[in-house]
Amino acid sequence: MDATIAPTTADLDLIQRIIPHRYPFLLIDKVRDIVPNEGCVGIKCVTINEPQFTGHFPGMPIFPGVMIIEAMAQTSGVLVGLSMDLVDKNAKVFFMGVDGVKFRRKVVPGDVLELHVKAIRGGGRVWKFEGRAMVGDDLACEAIFTAMFDLPKA
Repeated sequence: MDATIAPTTADLDLIQRIIPHRYPFLLIDKVRDIVPNEGCVGIKCVTINEPQFTGHFPGMPIFPGVMIIEAMAQTSGVLVGLSMDLVDKNAKVFFMGVDGVKFRRKVVPGDVLELHVKAIRGGGRVWKFEGRAMVGDDLACEAIFTAMFDLPKA
């Protein structure tokens, strides 16, 4: 796939061709509004049948904050994968840092998380992003995060 003609959306099949995550830790359902090297929006439909809700918390299911941050990171992984032509190349991504995290709203089953990620710095192995997780018009979480991409050998 040529990054100069990268798609503007990614379905579950394309997501799995870019990032290595799988159930139960694949936390995004699709990605839209993809602008290579700039930003995109991941979509996570939160459902009660997800395994974390058996223990977080019984009788009061709340989507864990760290999983919101991970969903933002997975969304950014798709952005980088399409920006750097990494589809089907088995690239890996690793967190390097997370800063300025603020949680503003509980996320519960039935919510649809929109994971807005914007590249602040990138183009090589290390990228920095600004992320906002939204439920409708409500800000649920915001963070700045840095990731390193283990790029395939040429």
